[in-house]
Amino acid sequence: MTRSKLLLILVIVVIVAVFLGFDGHKLLTLENLQANQSALAQWIDQHLLVAVVGYAAIYVVVTALSLPGATIMTLAGGAFLGNFYGLVAVSIASTLGASLAFLVARFLMRDTLRKRYAETVAKMDRGVSKDGAFYLATLRLVPVFPFFLINLAMGLTAMKLRTYALVSWIAMLPGTFVFVNAGTQLGQIQSTGDIVSADLLLSFALLGLFPLIAKFVVGFIRRRKVYAGWQKPESFDYNLLVIGGGSAGLVSAYIAAAVKAKVALIEKHKMGGDCLNTGCIPSKALIRSAKAADTLRHANRYGLESVPVKGSFKNIMNRVQEVIAKVEPHDSPERYRKLGVDCISGEASFVSPWELEVRHSDGRTERLTARSIIVATGGKPAMPPIPGLNDMAPLNSDNLWELQEQPERLLVLGGGPIGSELAHAFARLGSQVIQVEMGDRLLAKEDIDVSELVKAQFENDGVDLRLGHAAKEFTTEEGQKVVYCEHKGEQVRIAFDQVLVAVGRAANTEGLGLEKIGIETLPNGTVPVEEDMSLRYPNVFACGDVAGPYQFTHAASHQAWYAAVNGLFGQFKRFKVDYRVMPWVTFTSPEVARVGLSEAEAREKGIAFEVTRYGLDDLDRAITESEDSGFIKVLTPPGKDKILGAVVVGSHAGEILAEFTLAMKHGLGLNKILGTIHPYPTWNESAKAAAGEWKRANAPQGILKLLEKLHGWRRGKGQNNQVKRKEVTTD
Repeated sequence: MTRSKLLLILVIVVIVAVFLGFDGHKLLTLENLQANQSALAQWIDQHLLVAVVGYAAIYVVVTALSLPGATIMTLAGGAFLGNFYGLVAVSIASTLGASLAFLVARFLMRDTLRKRYAETVAKMDRGVSKDGAFYLATLRLVPVFPFFLINLAMGLTAMKLRTYALVSWIAMLPGTFVFVNAGTQLGQIQSTGDIVSADLLLSFALLGLFPLIAKFVVGFIRRRKVYAGWQKPESFDYNLLVIGGGSAGLVSAYIAAAVKAKVALIEKHKMGGDCLNTGCIPSKALIRSAKAADTLRHANRYGLESVPVKGSFKNIMNRVQEVIAKVEPHDSPERYRKLGVDCISGEASFVSPWELEVRHSDGRTERLTARSIIVATGGKPAMPPIPGLNDMAPLNSDNLWELQEQPERLLVLGGGPIGSELAHAFARLGSQVIQVEMGDRLLAKEDIDVSELVKAQFENDGVDLRLGHAAKEFTTEEGQKVVYCEHKGEQVRIAFDQVLVAVGRAANTEGLGLEKIGIETLPNGTVPVEEDMSLRYPNVFACGDVAGPYQFTHAASHQAWYAAVNGLFGQFKRFKVDYRVMPWVTFTSPEVARVGLSEAEAREKGIAFEVTRYGLDDLDRAITESEDSGFIKVLTPPGKDKILGAVVVGSHAGEILAEFTLAMKHGLGLNKILGTIHPYPTWNESAKAAAGEWKRANAPQGILKLLEKLHGWRRGKGQNNQVKRKEVTTD
């Protein structure tokens, strides 16, 4: 920390100490001001200019340092200075104080807090960039957050001081007038009869209604501002239009139909989206076949004779398609039409915030209107711009399922969940898999101990892991496909037959016409959604992969509820999406399932925690199934049983995690899990065992020692707690 910052902190500490030392917080109370009302009023009448200037100076200090008493001082301004002088003094002083607090926050804390709370500050920056002064005016006009928090928070953003001061002054004027006016009435209370006077009651009513009035005005202005230039239809074809028939779109349409709204679902390809056709369902079917192959190959673990795995890869892929076909009716147009959803096959693009143009496969177009529209167009595999990659006819999670011949040498780019799941599956099915990852470990979002366990299993199953390798160029040499990677400053050559690219996903926004309604995508390709899942316009929403930040089917379904409910009933009440308890599972072997914080995330956020660990090699059910590798790790606050996060690594990890997810969602601690009867022997008994480990580690040792003495005393042993054994001899 620089000398100038230390000096400023010292000055602030001294001023606050003086304020508290001379009982400034006790002086700035309504009772104290009323007690000295007559004397103060008489002195102010004789020294009006000095009183106004002195009052304003004190007000500046109180607001600049966020000291208690600003509200009382505002009321006092009206009580002793009157409406005019009070309003002038408070409006100028509050603006100066807020500006000083803004500068202090920017000078002392901006660099540090922007790093520590990067996501929060980035969100505020987007608000400032998107709406400019109106964003600040909204915060000022609607007193949802304390003003001192706004002063400090806005100091972290890129907003200019002159903009901040001017907007704050203008936006605070209505509220300032309401409080100053209330103060003038308080100053006029001389008897109990004055309490029920019309002027006083009106002032108090205005004081109570101001937040509601301000909220309504801000909402009205925001709507007029965002919809400027658009003509709203007088009537609508639908209550809700949904673009995209994947998980998010299906749930949105289902909810709308369930509450009897007229809803249409527009899908240009196949219903069910990625999850059904190219994602969760086919990948888990392939993984199951791979696990069966591994079981046959290692049947000796179960007392059987191990056999070489022989099979047709074509048959395996046919089974995958059969699984898709069996699940498909759940997401079919026929089912949703029976539910009351109009299913439309076509490609939609925006004409206005209420109107879509739908292009059908036969070239016909039509325009549809709705009060609300939901964008649920999902995502697609990202393709890195590596020279020569496109010439390799690369596989990805979309086109992989068209394979009919198993690659002998499969190169997998990416060490995240998708790349790791598919790499391990193909290795178990007999392919020679080379997995290339730029980072130094697999599953980088998990803790190191998790990554290491997965890595060990991969290597044991024959995956050729190339960590710390960055693919730089693809080429063909003498009829053989080759990739050149950079590793520790050296060039590494890797030959392969086919390459599978799994380096992330990108949102599907092409052809939607979002630019026509002024919606720009974020740098990561997703669309910028608000906490109610809306997109710029209060009636346009997004959910699922196109919205981020999670790319899970269950996250898409979760978001879809908020988008649909807010789209249908948002004019009455809006719900903010809740991500506090978001579980996920990576279906490698061992499975990796997590909810809440990891150790790395807790450290990064400065959250104190302790770790409870339970090894699955101690679980009877795991031992009986010869799948006793893995562990459960639970993070809790020191000495408390509240669950901050849990990770399960091992067989059936996804199912075991559900108990921790439920507990976190409903605020249940490890003591509640420990006190719940779990059937024996089951995999979920491991959750109770982990809770037991926490209990043992947090047992009150002092009380246990006292109990030990109590039990000894009750046996009549006194201080001697040793058991003397008598030998009995028989002839």
